[in-house]
Amino acid sequence: MAAFDEREYHQKNFDFRIWQRLLPTLANYKWAFAGMLIFNLVTALVDVLLPLFQRYAIREFIEKDSLTGLAPYAAAYLAAVVVQFLSVVAFSRNSMHIEMNMGRDMRRDLFRHLQTLSLSFYNVTPVGYILTRVMSDTNRIAGMIAWNMTDILWAVFYVVGVFAAMLALNWRLALVVILIVPAIAILTVYFQNKILHWNRKVRKLNSRITGAFNEGITGAKTSKTLVIEDQSVRSFRDLTGEMHHAGIRAARLNAVYIPLVLFCSSLAVAIVLLRGGYMVTDQVLEIATLSVFTTYAVGIFEPIQGIAGNIAEFISLQASIERVTDLMSEKPMVTDTPEVIEKYGDAFHPKRENWEPIRGDIEFRDVTFRYPDGGDNVLEHFDLHIPAGTTVAIVGETGAGKSTLVNLACRFFEPTEGQILIDGVDYRERSQLWLHSNIGYVLQNPHLFSGSVRENIRYGRLDATDGEIEAAARAVSADTVVAKLEKGWDSDVGEEGDRLSTGEKQLISFARAVLADPRIFVLDEATSSIDTQTEQYIQSAIDHLLKDRTSFLIAHRLSTIRKADLILVVKDGRIVERGTHLELLRKRGYYHDLYSKQFAEENEARVWQG
Repeated sequence: MAAFDEREYHQKNFDFRIWQRLLPTLANYKWAFAGMLIFNLVTALVDVLLPLFQRYAIREFIEKDSLTGLAPYAAAYLAAVVVQFLSVVAFSRNSMHIEMNMGRDMRRDLFRHLQTLSLSFYNVTPVGYILTRVMSDTNRIAGMIAWNMTDILWAVFYVVGVFAAMLALNWRLALVVILIVPAIAILTVYFQNKILHWNRKVRKLNSRITGAFNEGITGAKTSKTLVIEDQSVRSFRDLTGEMHHAGIRAARLNAVYIPLVLFCSSLAVAIVLLRGGYMVTDQVLEIATLSVFTTYAVGIFEPIQGIAGNIAEFISLQASIERVTDLMSEKPMVTDTPEVIEKYGDAFHPKRENWEPIRGDIEFRDVTFRYPDGGDNVLEHFDLHIPAGTTVAIVGETGAGKSTLVNLACRFFEPTEGQILIDGVDYRERSQLWLHSNIGYVLQNPHLFSGSVRENIRYGRLDATDGEIEAAARAVSADTVVAKLEKGWDSDVGEEGDRLSTGEKQLISFARAVLADPRIFVLDEATSSIDTQTEQYIQSAIDHLLKDRTSFLIAHRLSTIRKADLILVVKDGRIVERGTHLELLRKRGYYHDLYSKQFAEENEARVWQG
């Protein structure tokens, strides 16, 4: 997985290869597209025929000053209007069906695909990048294909039908109108490209302004303490100035384009009336036919504008298609082999009956590892045996690479060379889900889902009873959090648990891991962001909870890992020391320096507090 790519996805020309990526999705709606095609054709045909009713009325009723045959005429006209109404309803329903279902299916497929991607993808991909593709881009693709495609189909059918009707009625007068069409088309293509360019710039600047506005509000306290209000205002003013300039350019282009099109349209009508008037005077053209030509001349140019405008929009839509299909084609870094999937199932179809019980014996055998984005090897020919039930602590300064070993053991990454064995078997011969289902992971910054306390703990094991949930909470003193909440176990924790303190979220996260009853525990600096009392709650439970389980403790506070069976000291992404707490202190090496420095800092803090 390469680092996140910020490249632009703007295509200037139509590229069929990009649209081909969307064909499997479009194929699911082939009958809806067929309906759209047929009903748009019917609608356009009726629109072309309606002026001919006008011609008939002038010839048979107005010129003859007679109402003979009015009833059949009215019935036929009413039938045409009813057919038009029904066909509009039909293609609208088809378009709505495509928009709603296609958007839903793309979002559902993307979300499902995201569940299969490896941790490395989320390490380098911004959340905003993913959300934009899952929500904004899919909505834009579905909406434009459903409705802009409808507009294009109707416009094409109508313009072709009008040309055919005019040529059939009087080809000489038809040529007068047709010769003006290229001028309208050239104007439309030129101005639509310019307008699209500036409107696109307005949208991009609007996104930047929204981000700056959000940052200005959420970071108001920091801005005030740094006294940078004036700089923030200047930056925001520059952004809004750019957007104002881009908006003015787009508005000016529209202000020129629209009158030009109206002028050409009026010119076409004037020429039709002038040329047609002479033809009527010379008795080579009926007034009724001239009336039809005038109606066609007035109505034909708007569909031509629509075709050009929609084509420009479709070209810009290629960017959204490319972004969505690129995300869908993203491959997970860690995958199971077909043989493993056949035996153990996958994340969506697990075959739990074939899962072997896990003891938690872990062995790194001649492991070399470097991260997918390149660089030096983090581990080289690394060997380590962790018997089941062993507690391993990993320590080092911030950014030293303490999580690498755990990420490998949990199979969030795989060795570049060598093997990692779980219970004596290379873990690539077993399912990822089999391993992950036996891991309890408590993060430094715990994530809670929207919902109640009870629901969040139940994520540890979905079939757990209320009694088991409450017992898991009591084991880590998370019941003390529940006791403070108005609705107890059914209290809503808010979005990402924002109604709880960091310590309270940590206890609930710990209870969730306990409920899962995993054979392998990972505590990723789980006590570094909580208050002293909460830390005591967790520390009092750790000895009991980690008993007979293989455990990894990633710790910043060295005082929390003194009882670990094995301590691995990480520096600059490499393991430089290993041993028990006392063994490492006797070596008077890097661990000794870290411990002495931290011990001195804690003593100094106690003096200041005293």
